[in-house]
Amino acid sequence: MPQPDVILASTSAYRAALLRRLLDTFTQASPGTDEDPLEGEAPSARALRLAEAKARAVAVAHPGAVIIGSDQVADLDGTVLDKPGTVHAAHRQLEASSGHDVVFHTAVCVIDAHGDAHTHLDETRVTFRHLTHDDIVRYVERERPLDCAGSFKCEGLGITLFERIANEDPTALIGLPLIATSRLLRTAGITLP
Repeated sequence: MPQPDVILASTSAYRAALLRRLLDTFTQASPGTDEDPLEGEAPSARALRLAEAKARAVAVAHPGAVIIGSDQVADLDGTVLDKPGTVHAAHRQLEASSGHDVVFHTAVCVIDAHGDAHTHLDETRVTFRHLTHDDIVRYVERERPLDCAGSFKCEGLGITLFERIANEDPTALIGLPLIATSRLLRTAGITLP
């Protein structure tokens, strides 16, 4: 019996690169989901809600396919650090994170061919070293992390901003926890090694 099509409910190049580690063939679709937070919503709940909302939005247009949705929310002492979008905002986020722990809540939702949702939430705690103004300016100039929650790319030079990382899945910090994703894909009937 042929496997269903797999669709990543994201246009993220980072998530697609991660998923290519597991699958040779999949497509991507923009979910067009409203990502505004709900009042009083915890960062972990927001990540789970948005991962499922993205997957469900794409599933509507692709019945019978297996859909993967994911979302990541960076949490600095209860303050959400969204994608900065500008150099100035990236500087502010990194200044605030300097010397502190930031928790990254990375959720994944796999909707199987029957429309059932399977979810997982990964938490990664990143301890930032004390960053100087010059450290931040050099880093943002070189990496331009304007499309990354928390204003860094751990798969690049961003790793130099940290004292330590604590998590169960190193790929979660990039945006898609592959250990959980592979388990959820197998649950959805997708054959993996």
